[in-house]
Amino acid sequence: MSLIGVLRTGVSGMTAQSNRISTVAENIQNAGTTGYKRTSTEFSSLLLESADYGQYNSGAVETTIRRSVGEGGPIASTTSDSDLAISGNGFFVVKDSAGAPFLTRAGNFVVDGPTGNLVNAGGFTLMGYSLANGEPNPVLNGIADLEPINVSRMGQEARPTTAGTINGNLSYETPVAASAPPAVATFSKKSSLKVFDNVGQAKILDVTMTKTGANAWSVSFYDQAAPATFPASPLRTTTLTFDANGKVASGGTTNVAVPNGRTMTIDLSAVTQLSGDYALSGTSDGSAPTAVTGTAFGGDGTVYALYADGTRKAAFKVPLADVASPDNLSPRAGNVFTTSVDSGDIQVGFAGENGRGALKARALEQSNVDVSTELTTMIESQTVYTANSKVFMTGNEMLETLMNLKR
Repeated sequence: MSLIGVLRTGVSGMTAQSNRISTVAENIQNAGTTGYKRTSTEFSSLLLESADYGQYNSGAVETTIRRSVGEGGPIASTTSDSDLAISGNGFFVVKDSAGAPFLTRAGNFVVDGPTGNLVNAGGFTLMGYSLANGEPNPVLNGIADLEPINVSRMGQEARPTTAGTINGNLSYETPVAASAPPAVATFSKKSSLKVFDNVGQAKILDVTMTKTGANAWSVSFYDQAAPATFPASPLRTTTLTFDANGKVASGGTTNVAVPNGRTMTIDLSAVTQLSGDYALSGTSDGSAPTAVTGTAFGGDGTVYALYADGTRKAAFKVPLADVASPDNLSPRAGNVFTTSVDSGDIQVGFAGENGRGALKARALEQSNVDVSTELTTMIESQTVYTANSKVFMTGNEMLETLMNLKR
């Protein structure tokens, strides 16, 4: 064994521990980074063949850097509707500003002001499937059909009324009307219901209730804006009958065509005919044009556009990508990964399918770094580094002694 070999062995050991300290420093630095994956240094021996029997050539140590990509971090709840975490296997598919695809676990998304796209803290755009044409059918081994998730472009949207309800009580003591259909002075009671047409314009439907028998009422719906003098031709007339207990026996559902709108289904089944006052109330769906104000995720990966009136609409669906060997993905700046020869190709699907994890809305995956473990590793590396430096110093002293023999 040559003394030069001893020096090289000591340097090799110090270099290996320097690499280990570097990974520890990176881990501690990113202990609070969303979705960060811990890096570790693995060692393997490098042996040199000895030329003669009785001699030994010291070898070296090689280091390999590994990233624990497949190891999930703890999930923490947040208050942001646009935060999303993966519990289990899978990655978000994102793209950079140049359109290059990457994988990431960092789900801290916000709306980018200039583009309206959902981007994470690294500036990468979240990709997904549009729901404009219904439920998507993903290409299992490709991501070319994914598009940037952008609900801001949906703009204002009007929702025509398609359903409504009327409930309350029709007084049992109300006398039977003199004639039917009702004239101005003969209908028993009148109420109104607000609805919306196809362009989001509000319409008022007048609803008249005329008692035509002991347990029968004629219910008529009118367009309040109709030019004819009331009573104009009704949009719909139906008969509501009650049993001996004052519950609806027939006519509990009817359809009314909203002017310039859809045909709405009105539920009257909760109306009663009991002794007491007349008291009716009604509700209907639909809304006037309203703007998008935000984004929210569903637990199945559905991305909803949130509107100013409090409603929401499904706009996109987030897929999850996975590979055969996540730990062999290649890391890139921005807490993202690309595939390598050893990782395998990308497979795309949805949360909960084929071993993929679940999505958690209003939550983020934390770093999988354990700071206490990293500090322990740092102390170990420092100790081993010092020992290797002693080997180097001892070899250097022995070499100096050898060189001094000739003096």
